[in-house]
Amino acid sequence: QVHLVESGGGLVQAGGSLRLSCAASGSIFSINFMSWHRRAPGKQRELVASITSSGSTNYADSVKGRFTVSRDNAKNTVYLQMNSLKPEDTAVYYCQAKIRTTWQLEYDYWGQGTQVTVSS
Repeated sequence: QVHLVESGGGLVQAGGSLRLSCAASGSIFSINFMSWHRRAPGKQRELVASITSSGSTNYADSVKGRFTVSRDNAKNTVYLQMNSLKPEDTAVYYCQAKIRTTWQLEYDYWGQGTQVTVSS
């Protein structure tokens, strides 16, 4: 069994910052790709940022220059530092990871989501 647990969401004023964390635990052989997604009310889920095991990152255009994704491989944890937050960043944020439970088996896992609300 593998679990992803997110933390760090909350309510913040526009222009403020939040840091999300997502820790993976359980029967983990290795973790490759990790990412953050979000779903705003009435909208489809979108990819916000991703990071590979070697540290290569990718961002949605809407968050470039404001959000930073990082990971601590020793802790099986991915972070999302969100600065200069805007009301349109309000959403439920989910982490996702491609995790090998053995050398041969790789699965996608998702966290339960954490609410981020940005007030104007």
